Amino acid sequence: MENFLGLLRLRVRRGINLAIRDTRSSDPYVVVTMAGQKLKTRMINDTCNPEWNDELTLSITDINVPINLAVYDSDTFTADDKTGEAEIDIRPYVECLRMGLENLPTGTVITRVQPSRTNCLSDESCCVWDNGRILQDMFLRLRNVECGEIEVQIEWINPPGCKGVF
Repeated sequence: MENFLGLLRLRVRRGINLAIRDTRSSDPYVVVTMAGQKLKTRMINDTCNPEWNDELTLSITDINVPINLAVYDSDTFTADDKTGEAEIDIRPYVECLRMGLENLPTGTVITRVQPSRTNCLSDESCCVWDNGRILQDMFLRLRNVECGEIEVQIEWINPPGCKGVF
């Protein structure tokens, strides 16, 4: 792949106060899409506060393309109900990678991204140095639904033969 920049590991950790779409709860899962790629977490039965802790890996060819997340409630006899969506802009994270930092103490905050009308962050998100890698944890407020958030983490992976973002 000529434009292959690298891989992005997306850890979909958990859902918080997701919308009820069944009688008293939901059976949620997350669908992640980006530039023709489509990945899915496992479905968790009967909860509005699922703990997925699923790791999904996306191939990155353009840092300007957002990552889209859609939460669904799994149904047996009817089409699955969409219970919100969110978007991740990876550009602030890539800016941290491009700084070329090395040998920082674990836990060092590199940058802070504030919630705004142009992103789905529900709280400040920090890019943090962790044992030689940069991680960004995020709480994403779901759009087009009455309630719910998703906690995720992103991490860059530079496999052999990729262009990289530097």
